[in-house]
Amino acid sequence: MSETAGGTSGRPGTPADGAHAAHRADAAHPGGVAGGGDVVNRDPDHAPNGDGPTGTAAGTTAGTGTGTHPHEDHPHALHPHEESLADWEESVEATIEETVVDERADVRRQPLAVWVTAAAAVFAFMGIGLVDPILPAIATNLDATSSQVSLLFTSYFLVTAVMMLVTGAISSRIGAKKTLLLGLAVIVIFAALSGLSPSVSQLVGFRAGWGVGNSLFVATSLAVIVAVASGGRAVAIIVYEAALGLGMAVGPLVGALLGGIHWRAPFFGVGVLMFVAFVVLLVKLPTIPKPDKPTSVIDPLRALTHPGLFGVSLSALFYNFGFFTILAFTPFILGFGPYGIGAVFFGWGVALALFSVVVAPIIQNRLGTVNTTLVTLVGLIVLLVLLAVFHDTRPVVIVLVVISGALLGVNNTMYTEMAMSVSDAPQPVASAGYNFVRWLGGAIAPFVATSLGEAAGPVLPYSTAAVVVFIAGVVMVGARNAVEVHEPDHV
Repeated sequence: MSETAGGTSGRPGTPADGAHAAHRADAAHPGGVAGGGDVVNRDPDHAPNGDGPTGTAAGTTAGTGTGTHPHEDHPHALHPHEESLADWEESVEATIEETVVDERADVRRQPLAVWVTAAAAVFAFMGIGLVDPILPAIATNLDATSSQVSLLFTSYFLVTAVMMLVTGAISSRIGAKKTLLLGLAVIVIFAALSGLSPSVSQLVGFRAGWGVGNSLFVATSLAVIVAVASGGRAVAIIVYEAALGLGMAVGPLVGALLGGIHWRAPFFGVGVLMFVAFVVLLVKLPTIPKPDKPTSVIDPLRALTHPGLFGVSLSALFYNFGFFTILAFTPFILGFGPYGIGAVFFGWGVALALFSVVVAPIIQNRLGTVNTTLVTLVGLIVLLVLLAVFHDTRPVVIVLVVISGALLGVNNTMYTEMAMSVSDAPQPVASAGYNFVRWLGGAIAPFVATSLGEAAGPVLPYSTAAVVVFIAGVVMVGARNAVEVHEPDHV
């Protein structure tokens, strides 16, 4: 029997069955599903298990009124119980398919504020992969080692992580729009300063300042999109992850195109794009009401005392170690210039974007959120081991990098959905706590991976990342029960 829809077997739907189906069935049958319960026919005379109001079989044989078993006259006919159940299951599957189409349309029908914020988020996320194609060029021109250059990621994400604890407090006091604009302004300033840096140490410092602006913008943009999007939280997260994926895809491309002119050009280019985003948000984004109660700096830390949110966040930290080992270390072993590295990571980013928005919900439908996360983590472990084995075979490395984008795209969506729904904390607070922990993985991995690579060659960084991602899976298994109690709605 199909268990695509939560509770299709006649029992209450469980998270493992996927709350996604319950969400969709609820959209198609208002009042028929509540909180992921059974999708059933409420008419007791047509119950899918064949039980009528008296608990007897589904009545007499059609046309006879004698109660004769149908198999006496039609030995090959379905028992009415089986026929009813088969029709019911077919109806549920049709409902799911129809509602998926409706919800995809919901993604497109969003207020202007959502698209404006998402467009600005694309530019903000470009800053993550922007430096990838120019890492070797920066090392050469500033006479730095690969581990020193990797500090561009470490300083950026370390500051981003710590600032996540205060962004909610700032946003709840000055308002979401002002917080977004402040974040963009800080990025514009420090992107320009990064382009002017005469040394790697100054560049690392200016990237830290960039991280301040990034944290103000990224944390608040997710909260804004969730607050104003139509279609519910799951639709909002898809819009957000689409912006993230597109930014991650375009970032290496812009870095390559401008980096081919000069390694400093990408920093100025992003500064210009962020200034454009600043102007558009200033003009087009409406003022969003402040919360009734200002957020405290320690609220995100309090939220992390929830076992589900802490488990998801800790697992995401270890997962991000693998993510950023690929992103920060691989450019140094490809042996390409800016254009070649940019092309490889553009393919990586496209795969990330497509799988986070299109493929992740499909897999999530069938496996459930936690199982999808675990399966993808296993795939990432295998991929990291293959990178360790075939690190000196360039075509294989290129293919594996692009495939990694697909795996990372799926899990980015899974982790974000779990973090936003696993606890009862307000979503901006939960997001801040989650991002505080997970971005620590982005801060640690680049320096550790490049240092290991300098000391022992490419095998050790990828092998270490595989072990760390395995730990992410172990933590996720431990958090399964807490997560599945609040299994998020899917799309």
